[in-house]
Amino acid sequence: MSFLKKLFGGGGSSEATETGSAKPAKQVEHKGFLISATPYKADGQYQTCGVVSKEVDGVMKEHRFIRADRFAGLDDAVDISIKKGIQLVDEQGERMFG
Repeated sequence: MSFLKKLFGGGGSSEATETGSAKPAKQVEHKGFLISATPYKADGQYQTCGVVSKEVDGVMKEHRFIRADRFAGLDDAVDISIKKGIQLVDEQGERMFG
């Protein structure tokens, strides 16, 4: 039954969902990009998740990412989500939006 709840959005949790669409736990700016940590609870742990965004030619572009890393504490998941976002910016820059 819990599978069906997850599949169809049942269960009504106030925490972030698997899409990482909840309010960011932390945001930082790096090289003109805004990195938002949006970890969510999965199987009793926090999944690494975030959004990298930047305005390009007057249009706000976003790149959402989810990683396999999971942590018992929210703070650890937030820290790693920010580090992964910084890594994406450093490695790909605006190419991640293409």
